[in-house]
Amino acid sequence: MAVGVVWFICTVVTLIHSTPFILLEEEHHFKQWMSLHNKVYDTDEYYQRLHVFTENKKIIDLHNAGNHSFTMGLNQFSDMSFEEFRKFYLLTQPQNCSATKGHHVSRTRPNPRSVDWRKKGNYVTPVKNQGHCGSCWTFSTTGCLESVNAIATGRLISLSEQQLIDCAHNFKNYGCLGGLPSQAFEYIRYNKGLMTEEDYPYTGHDETCRFKPSHAAAFVRDVVNITSYDEKAMVDAVAWLNPVSFAFEVTADFMHYKEGVYTSVQCKKTADVVNHAVLAVGYGVEKNSVPYWIVKNSWGTAWGMDGYFLIERGNNMCGLAACASYPLPLY
Repeated sequence: MAVGVVWFICTVVTLIHSTPFILLEEEHHFKQWMSLHNKVYDTDEYYQRLHVFTENKKIIDLHNAGNHSFTMGLNQFSDMSFEEFRKFYLLTQPQNCSATKGHHVSRTRPNPRSVDWRKKGNYVTPVKNQGHCGSCWTFSTTGCLESVNAIATGRLISLSEQQLIDCAHNFKNYGCLGGLPSQAFEYIRYNKGLMTEEDYPYTGHDETCRFKPSHAAAFVRDVVNITSYDEKAMVDAVAWLNPVSFAFEVTADFMHYKEGVYTSVQCKKTADVVNHAVLAVGYGVEKNSVPYWIVKNSWGTAWGMDGYFLIERGNNMCGLAACASYPLPLY
């Protein structure tokens, strides 16, 4: 009986001493992260963000301790819940991604095993950062048109996302609440041009349209929608023509992505749930024979693989093949 009492006392003492240590260790990680990302909070928000950060870190550590095709890591979003993240960075306005019958014509020849337009020449602009605005659709649009124009003309010009936010509402786009690249390409086509980033700089807020036709720098002759769920046609387009815009469903685990080939059992694969638009700049195959897309994101270079991520190819992962598109240049 005495041994049992001693064991009980020792256990209680250990818990009393270890609990503050664990909290101090968590707070130490949080303060390091705050310094790295230049975060400042008032007292109330500090403890709220510490709690969210701690929960996110547990999710990351648990994932990385398992056997997965991708790793997670702390990043600039690690003090945010997924509900907050979704509000600020994803498409909140429902999108009708309904290009069931596209008009991309695939080639009959076999595709290369891997393609990376970043290595083919000066065809892809640096990763940008959308900030606290659900404008990913504009970055997917400009990224694709920038590449298409560069391939056609030999000149890589950074184009204006802000013009799309401010001016493309008549084409079922909603500024910082969301839109679709295919609809943005249609706007550029009928509007007769898109200005440069330099002439129409990004603010990340909905503002009044300031388009100047005389300053238009890029044009769209036609918009090519790839037939919904035809991922082989996406491969064909990226292999032989240019990078391709696509949308997919982001779920909570993607917020913490660091590197590797992203796969998910949480996300759906249908057109009605897509909430993020990005740019496929290439594709390849992992050493373990897992095929993947190379994708340019718009959350800055501190996220993922210098702003890029890999996602499983050939399985319509998270609905990525639901609504892919690209523009034809005017030239």
